[in-house]
Amino acid sequence: MSLLPLERLDDRTARPRDIGGKAHHIHWTIKQDLRVPETWVLPTDAPEPDQAAVAAQIGQTGSWAVRSSAVGEDGDTTSWAGQFDTLLDVDAGDVAAAIGDVRRSADNPSAAAYREHTGAAAAGMAVVVQRMVRPVVSGVSFSRNPITGLNEVVIESVAGRGDALVGDGVTPERWIERWGGWSERPDGDAVLPEEVAAEVAEQTRSIAGLFGGPVDLEWVWDGDDIWWVQVRPITGIEDVGIYSNRISREVMPGMIKPLIWSVNVPVVNAAWIRLFTEFIGPNQLRPEDLASSFAYRSYFNMRAIGDIFEALGMPRDALEMLLGLPSDAKPRFRPGLATLRHLPRMIAAALQLLRYGRRVDRDLAELRSRYDDVVLEDLTEVDDEALLGRIDEVAAITTEAAYANIVTPLLANAWSGLFRRMLGRHVEDPAALDLQLTSPGNPFDPVPALAHLRSSIERRPGLAEALTEQGPDALPPDVRTEFEEFLDRFGALSDSGNDFSIPSWREQPGHVLALALDHATVEGSHASTPWTRAVAGAGVVRRGLLRRVHSSARAFVSHREAVSFTYTTGYGMLRPHFLEVGRRLVDRGLLDSPHEVMFLSADEAREALLSGSPVGDMATARRNEMAQLTDVRMPETIFGDDFVPVPHSDGDLDQLHGVATSRGWHRGTLRVVKGIADGPRVQPGDVIAVPFSDVGWTPIFARAGAVIAESGGMLSHSSIVAREYRVPCVVQVDDATRLPDGATVVVDGYTGTITVESAPNSRA
Repeated sequence: MSLLPLERLDDRTARPRDIGGKAHHIHWTIKQDLRVPETWVLPTDAPEPDQAAVAAQIGQTGSWAVRSSAVGEDGDTTSWAGQFDTLLDVDAGDVAAAIGDVRRSADNPSAAAYREHTGAAAAGMAVVVQRMVRPVVSGVSFSRNPITGLNEVVIESVAGRGDALVGDGVTPERWIERWGGWSERPDGDAVLPEEVAAEVAEQTRSIAGLFGGPVDLEWVWDGDDIWWVQVRPITGIEDVGIYSNRISREVMPGMIKPLIWSVNVPVVNAAWIRLFTEFIGPNQLRPEDLASSFAYRSYFNMRAIGDIFEALGMPRDALEMLLGLPSDAKPRFRPGLATLRHLPRMIAAALQLLRYGRRVDRDLAELRSRYDDVVLEDLTEVDDEALLGRIDEVAAITTEAAYANIVTPLLANAWSGLFRRMLGRHVEDPAALDLQLTSPGNPFDPVPALAHLRSSIERRPGLAEALTEQGPDALPPDVRTEFEEFLDRFGALSDSGNDFSIPSWREQPGHVLALALDHATVEGSHASTPWTRAVAGAGVVRRGLLRRVHSSARAFVSHREAVSFTYTTGYGMLRPHFLEVGRRLVDRGLLDSPHEVMFLSADEAREALLSGSPVGDMATARRNEMAQLTDVRMPETIFGDDFVPVPHSDGDLDQLHGVATSRGWHRGTLRVVKGIADGPRVQPGDVIAVPFSDVGWTPIFARAGAVIAESGGMLSHSSIVAREYRVPCVVQVDDATRLPDGATVVVDGYTGTITVESAPNSRA
């Protein structure tokens, strides 16, 4: 048996174990009626043919590409990319010899090093013989970003033959298509015409749809047509985490101590999951799925939120809009079958929410009553089990309050937004009007009470000065009574209603008194026109409709204030309970200070209280770590779960940027490597900076923790080997080899950022 015409094989004779992974995928491409050059394959168990046999099949003229097609090559777990020979522009008379060279490359040193590093089994070798297309431009395209998993087509192209994509020192031009527009494109004149790039992107998405998953494609443009010469699956991108703080930094800003995180995630996220479940039905979401902590900051898990979008029949592109990704086009969303399937439940859930206003007062009264029941006992008088039970009870009530604290602001914003849009149809500038959405006598607003307290102080000559010098001790009895009443009403407030590690107002009476002394009412430069006067000329029906919508908006704004106050007050009850846990741990010699409990998780604090396990060193280590991470760069979006926090630096050369081609984060010592002679200087885990690389550098890459290259693209040897070895790689980094050898650097293989943290050390 000699060469077989790939287009004539059926699924039984085109199995990967017989013709290798690459030929198997090309066979699939042919069966999709895509434009593929004439292709033959020598199966794995076939003997090498002589030239006469080859010529009898492919003819004696033309140029051919002779490629490896090993078993496992272009597979789901190992790709063997770049490890075997590929020979291009082979004359018809030399094809048999080229087949032999490719087969023997299975045993070359690079393949041996790859096999040893990855643990891959020896690969049976088939060979693909494909007619050369005279290329004007060659390239590669990915139906999804292979580094981040984002839904965008990434295209890299070079003039001429495709082997330039893996050539030394060659940097391809790069196109990224998102939502039908370009988010990235080459500067100046491009070797690939834009209309051809658009066709490549469109066909890439189409092929991915046929393939049933993300694909990595190689193609050639001959000046007229696009030819598809190779296809392989993109694997692993579904596991890449995507995290964003665009929203979370508004609701949980700053650094979050371990105890706060361990309480807030189950409490608040359970409330969100309850709301999601009302719209999408039963699901597998867990509170810890929705958020992650990086450098003690809160980030929402956008993959989990994307799952919710898909459950609602919305495309994941909606997720990428939330990430604020750039594009010169916008996604178009059309309801699908999944949306229609969920529509009855969604309508029912929406109607239930619209009726929420009828029961919110009743729910709040019940929540306050349950909170009051918890505070009846003296914390110091209950045993450990009872104290922990009280904490569980407060957390359970607060989860209910958190649901109300999510729903009422959403409804308040929805009704207020509807009112503003309706008002905008009648007036030119609704923002200039007094919308009268808040109630002047809001009992949950501390500002009027502060103003009254200040007035009481001002009526007493010299009292303000005495209070400034002596603090609350200088309060006369009647003003002290008013001050105590103020603390009874608002003492649970703090600098953050979502962080009970922060002292409450009741714990800081001096600061609260100073707040009252400094209180001033600011009057605007002009009085706004009431909205009712602005629409006085509208018809009776329109004014009536506006009043009804305004009434709902005003009611929910009032509900929002009441719910927020109740939630903050109840949530703040966790502070004295956990401080009591901390006090008991101090008494037992397990902590140095009650406040150290904030650096433990809730489960760790519980275990320490019940079993006496030592936790002091753990709390101290986390406190110190938080101090060290106070001043770090926190990106808006984090890809992957291996984020390395990078401190801010004032240096001129503290950050460089390139193109990420292998994902991951790594911090290590930089070694500038300009050739294999520099190899012995590279220690395991070092970051190597190279001008380019070829297959002979593989042993050096096997020791590297990350790779930085001045040139290259997705198919350059640096990128291929880094992906196979699962270390970060960033290419197209100008002056990478001029970075200070021995410096400590952090490589972000998701965004292509390299941060120089410190000057070179003294290591040889």
